[in-house]
Amino acid sequence: MRTADFDYDLPRGLIAQNPVVPRDRSRLMVLSRGSAPLAHKHFFDLPEILRKGDVLVLNDTKVLPARLFGTLPETGGRKVEVLLLNEAVGPFQRVLAKPAKKLRVGCKVVFDDRLTAEVMGVEGDGTRLLGFDCPPSDLPRHLDRIGHAPLPPYIKGSRASGDRYQTIYARDPGSSAAPTAGLHFTEELFSRLDSVGVRVEKVTLHVGRGTFQDVKADRLQDHIMHAEHFELPKDVADRLNRAKERGRRIVAVGSTSVRVLESSTGHRGRLIPQVSQTELFIYPGYQWKFVDAMITNFHLPKSTLLMLVCSFAGKDPVFRAYAEAVRRQYRFFSFGDAMLIQ
Repeated sequence: MRTADFDYDLPRGLIAQNPVVPRDRSRLMVLSRGSAPLAHKHFFDLPEILRKGDVLVLNDTKVLPARLFGTLPETGGRKVEVLLLNEAVGPFQRVLAKPAKKLRVGCKVVFDDRLTAEVMGVEGDGTRLLGFDCPPSDLPRHLDRIGHAPLPPYIKGSRASGDRYQTIYARDPGSSAAPTAGLHFTEELFSRLDSVGVRVEKVTLHVGRGTFQDVKADRLQDHIMHAEHFELPKDVADRLNRAKERGRRIVAVGSTSVRVLESSTGHRGRLIPQVSQTELFIYPGYQWKFVDAMITNFHLPKSTLLMLVCSFAGKDPVFRAYAEAVRRQYRFFSFGDAMLIQ
């Protein structure tokens, strides 16, 4: 299967630059894996769509203010931008940078009068290793002080505050991008879901390159997924296993929750609690093990996220749904609308 098979045309005007207010006023397309036609709802309709006993599985990772702006003194103060990937290599931090070619080994980067770094290495994929002039334990404090929300490059000039690129239930800092399917939830919506018997469980996957890295290989089989840290606590795994045994639907919120669950499912279809890393790449042909339904946003062409969705619902139905979303002017990508596949 080829990467080009997952390309599609999207008018630039449909790429959402700002989130809707309130969060749950985003639109929601409902795609059935049976014969039911597409339904067009809003996210706040979720309590009327899900079933009593359904279990939503959320990713409670918290996005780091991982985007830093600095200057290069040796080039006359040229401005640079780096994105921390939350991937420590010994005492150094792996980053994406632009313009990357200007960050050569030995180059000094000045972020402000309290934080500098030196380029300690250039890796084969173009990432840089930075050695910061502070203890690793102090780096989060500097990120909180001068870091910015790591908005994707297709979001330009957004008016959104940093907390809008964060789910309301974010708890565990560690992500370089948001688990965007969760951005639509509000406290009021959770209360309504609880009142109709929909349960909520939380897992953690720190979003990094494994989720947002472009697929550059021509064949899907040649794409290498970068490892991402995840945690599935024992009490959560036990409750999900019991729910599954009782015939309740497991509804994963976002591709990251999907990958935690599918990475943790043993040969007998039971979740195994663990703290580990996953390099799981899901694309058509994958044999699904645990997830029964999913909530997801509309994804970039040729992305691993789109491939995962096509694996779950079928490439042709997904592409027909995307064409209908374009026709009805749904909002795409991180700040865009959502889809429920059941």
